[in-house]
Amino acid sequence: MEPLRKNQIYTGVVESYSSEGLGIVRLDGAVVFLPGAVRGETVDLRITKVMKTAAAGEIVRIHSPSPERAKPECPHFGTCGGCDFQHLSYAEELWAKRRRVQDALTRLGGADLQVEEIIGAKDPTHYRNKSQYPVGADGSIGFYQARSHRVVPIRSCLIQSEVSDRIAGAVRAWMKRYHVSAYDENTGKGLVRHVYVRVNRKGESLCCLVANGRQVPREPELAALVRAAAPKTVGVVLNTNTSRGNVILGERYRTLWGQDFLMDTLCGLEFKLSVPSFYQVNREQAEALYGKALEFAALTGGETVLDLYCGTGTITLCMAQRSKRVIGAEIVPPAIADARENAARNHIKNAEFFCGDAAEVAVKLEGEGLRPDVVTIDPPRKGLSPAVIASIAGMAPERVVYVSCDPATLGRDVKIFSGFGYQAVRACAVDMFPATRHVETVCLLSKLNTKQHIEVELNLDELDLTSAESKATYDELKAYVLEKYGLKVSSLYISQVKRKCGLEVGQNYNLSKKDDAKVPQCPPEKEAAIMEALKYFRMI
Repeated sequence: MEPLRKNQIYTGVVESYSSEGLGIVRLDGAVVFLPGAVRGETVDLRITKVMKTAAAGEIVRIHSPSPERAKPECPHFGTCGGCDFQHLSYAEELWAKRRRVQDALTRLGGADLQVEEIIGAKDPTHYRNKSQYPVGADGSIGFYQARSHRVVPIRSCLIQSEVSDRIAGAVRAWMKRYHVSAYDENTGKGLVRHVYVRVNRKGESLCCLVANGRQVPREPELAALVRAAAPKTVGVVLNTNTSRGNVILGERYRTLWGQDFLMDTLCGLEFKLSVPSFYQVNREQAEALYGKALEFAALTGGETVLDLYCGTGTITLCMAQRSKRVIGAEIVPPAIADARENAARNHIKNAEFFCGDAAEVAVKLEGEGLRPDVVTIDPPRKGLSPAVIASIAGMAPERVVYVSCDPATLGRDVKIFSGFGYQAVRACAVDMFPATRHVETVCLLSKLNTKQHIEVELNLDELDLTSAESKATYDELKAYVLEKYGLKVSSLYISQVKRKCGLEVGQNYNLSKKDDAKVPQCPPEKEAAIMEALKYFRMI
């Protein structure tokens, strides 16, 4: 076909959604990513950017709007980067998320299963119990514009707690009344960087002001304004962050008024939450998520459970109520301290916690003879390292319950687990973050019964690979990833993945000559897709 041209108008049908929530339109094989599109719609679109293997576009005209198209309730949708799916009906949003999980497990993970019906939220609004409002250099408080650090001023957000919005408004009023400066990330000057709020089930709140200094003007007045806006506030805390990076919280805290923690209940258990504590932001959906994890674990009361990446012990303590012994591991010391305190607070005596890297803790426990019946894992977005997976497999648990916040890394890890004899047998998506593209998944991996399986040894020399099959060009790899997954990958990303696989990589003459140059790293979703392309072309 003729190459797509910038500013040219084309007509196409929206087929599905990308991992970033964009509509996917194929024009004679070329993929166009389209914001604000709805599956099934025929649209006229203008090409806004042409890349080597894909294009970006914008809608010019919708021939016939889909019945699943919704009018965004937020006036900032499309400008603020917080939400992705306000233009979809909630049913269509749930379809998109379940489909994303299904595709990741099938295409990336090689799993032969149907993802169960997604667990949607009863109320998809005002669900966040933790809010982080960036403060712009001009003193505006809101959220970042998509793919930028420009703050969009927002006074009311549909997914944040209304209590949090009122507290942000109180800080805004305090800054204006007492002429308190805002931090400017370009110059490193100014004071107020973020407003950070936690809200519990009772509506009680903990406010943390993140500042570029150890003191701020008029601290008593700040606390008074916050308490007036949110009378159930239990504490106002100052966090000092003088770094020039993007990390929100610094390491130093000082209580300006009240206490520096908040109590909350989850799954019938009580948890103490400090400002930096990890805690699921959607309480109701977290209970559904953990309930599904318990269902998959199938505990009868006599099992030993190992919980890696346990955070403050939420999953660990839920499992403890139905098992003989639970062991939690987490690399963050304050989180482990909170986990131990939470266990004591809930009178749970069959839980113990280790502080350390998940792989190292797993190897240590394996060496000590630990053989858990069930392993639960809830890793960060980047997923598991091969070392962690190998350590888990070495302990030979009957079941692995994997809680994931990224379908792509889940699919990648499921594929690796299969090499150790673990098969994905059940999976369920949970909509933890309505209106956004993000989705949580619980996946059950079961150890194969070796008596019911045979090993097959393949002699690769007998497969008679041609030179074309054994080595694909970078353009061929890019084309495969784009066609199958709708993702654009760079030569740099392909090189990074090839190095991880031990494949020969030519010198990249485009690398900066500076010693401290920052090299972008391949995102997990694209890494998994590139891995599949390498396998397709029999390069690994």
